[in-house]
Amino acid sequence: MKTLKKIVLGILLILVVASAAGWFSLDKEARGLLKTVPTNRDILFWNEAQRDAAFRAMDRIALLAKWRTAAPGPTARPLPPGPALRLPLDMDAYMAGQHAAAVLVLHKGRLRLERYGLGFDGSGRWTSFSVAKSFTSTLVGAALKDGLIRSMDDKVSDYIPDMKGSAYDDVSVRQLLTMTSGVQWNEDYADPGSDVARFNNHQPEPGVEAVVSYLRRLPRAAPAGTRWHYSTGETNLVGVLISQAAKKPLTAYMQEKIWSRIGTEQQATWLLSKTGHEISGCCIQASPRDYARFGQFILEGAKVDGQPIVPEGWLQEATRKQADIGLPGRGYGYQWWTYDDGSFTARGIFGQGIFIDPKRELVIVTNSDWAKASAVDNPQSAAREAFYQAVQKAVDEEGGGQ
Repeated sequence: MKTLKKIVLGILLILVVASAAGWFSLDKEARGLLKTVPTNRDILFWNEAQRDAAFRAMDRIALLAKWRTAAPGPTARPLPPGPALRLPLDMDAYMAGQHAAAVLVLHKGRLRLERYGLGFDGSGRWTSFSVAKSFTSTLVGAALKDGLIRSMDDKVSDYIPDMKGSAYDDVSVRQLLTMTSGVQWNEDYADPGSDVARFNNHQPEPGVEAVVSYLRRLPRAAPAGTRWHYSTGETNLVGVLISQAAKKPLTAYMQEKIWSRIGTEQQATWLLSKTGHEISGCCIQASPRDYARFGQFILEGAKVDGQPIVPEGWLQEATRKQADIGLPGRGYGYQWWTYDDGSFTARGIFGQGIFIDPKRELVIVTNSDWAKASAVDNPQSAAREAFYQAVQKAVDEEGGGQ
């Protein structure tokens, strides 16, 4: 009996030591996530502490999510410091009001402002949410340039046969990118019964990609091309289309065309659906500086070694108003939000963004955890728009920063 007790105690001791060793082998972001691990998969309904921990560690615990990794190239693009940007605002107060993890401003390729919060720093990765849509859009341009997608006017079902017979039979690649498919979809982040919320719990049909299984059941609400309606599900479908055309995972194509070629310094990750495909309307994880490098790459015409990876003129189309969204001075391009002054932005829920102003050669990166997912009627969103304008004005007042 004494011998059995010794054996049991020995096993328990080994388990405790192993657990402790495992705990300390994790990085600080993974440990933070485990301390406040969410009790469900519905990100839209996590509390602030859970979001603060998870947004920096979505790709740390494989039991919560799976991902693929895009490796950087051999040499990181320098982001040389420029003179400190003089802004008529209290940055500490702004960061606190945004509940911001990172705010970076690049002007003419120089880092004019770099601030971190929430215990986050530049060595970590932060999730992008719908900022990923603009990466996906750029990969459509690359696939067109490579001849993998023949035309923006091709039908979705030409590349995804499982969509035949659905409302998407009449929808073109262009209409998917501009979110003018006319197919019914509810993107209300506060409604547990919305499509964007229910999709997370959808059980796909055997052998069918999750987003295809969900979207091919949706009815038509308007003729294709006649109205704009925001739908993350459709960007997820774009990602499937690219992968089918390229015959490789979306992350692999992103690494090949973008991530290994634009001077990124850290790996990026892309979360996967239940059926193992990248959730292309969401969920790239990258460092703030690498988001800035992607923004600079777009600002400079999506070029690598002086050669664009997209067709001539395509990026200009992608980043100007293609659809009216009902807001004065604003519009929607190919998965980019546009302003009539020529600037445009990638935007994700809870305060993620890459704002690009070609006229002033500005790139502004923001990573945050806002109290509300949506930018609609959100004072934190309005404050960020005011920040963009303050940066533009500061650059103008210094004569373009010469």
